[in-house]
Amino acid sequence: MKLSRTRAPWRALVAAVAVCAGMILSGPSARADDLLVFAAASLKNALDDIDAQMAKEQGVKVVASYAASSALAKQIEQAAPADVFISADLDWMDYVAQRNLIQPASRIGLLGNRLVLVAPKDSKTAVKIAPNFPLAALLGDGRLAMADPAHVPAGKYGKAALEKLGVWASVAPKVAPADNVRAALLLVARGETPFGIVYATDAAAEPAVKIADAFPAGSYPPIVYPAAVTAASKNPAASRYLAYLQSAAARAIFEKHGFTVLQAAKTN
Repeated sequence: MKLSRTRAPWRALVAAVAVCAGMILSGPSARADDLLVFAAASLKNALDDIDAQMAKEQGVKVVASYAASSALAKQIEQAAPADVFISADLDWMDYVAQRNLIQPASRIGLLGNRLVLVAPKDSKTAVKIAPNFPLAALLGDGRLAMADPAHVPAGKYGKAALEKLGVWASVAPKVAPADNVRAALLLVARGETPFGIVYATDAAAEPAVKIADAFPAGSYPPIVYPAAVTAASKNPAASRYLAYLQSAAARAIFEKHGFTVLQAAKTN
């Protein structure tokens, strides 16, 4: 059911969509011998495919929890029983590393991504992203969906890009901050906002949106997804999982979903 912009205050609307996204992102209940993976929300489609493939090939049952990297890092800090953490940026991996919550030798830079501006599939508005492009005017009375720029990696990248392009000050009052990038994507897919900032891989995963334009390289910091085994993990499958994420089989899946693989493929 589509939420009405006229009847729902924006905070309530974003909260409601976050609940819907959370229902989509939640995983099955874990058993004691399952491998527990905390991963950035934008990884859901690719990791679900990889986890199913690994289970088929190696018999490892993975239970994944998808959310904003910031939320996952804070949960690990509060002793949530994760075996592996995959963040959508370096900052939140650094956050847990500085608190001795990961095994430093296990840490790798796994993936890269791109930042795009999306619109509902039926949008007729043409956009060309460039310095000082009129995004505020294009939004009109609408909002710009993006992950919370104060905490969530996709939102931080988006804010950096808009600042670099000289349009953040005009757009900031129009931002609808979401709990994670998939919640922002859902706002656009449902037609609740005319535009949103997400990763290219998110846009590819949602048929109800289209890419209006891509943010130019250099307008935001390089997007890097680091991965590591947590310090608290006792599961021997954790290191095998990181190795599998660097395998040729996983690489093919990541690339199918639009990610750039930073690690050389290893033999399965």
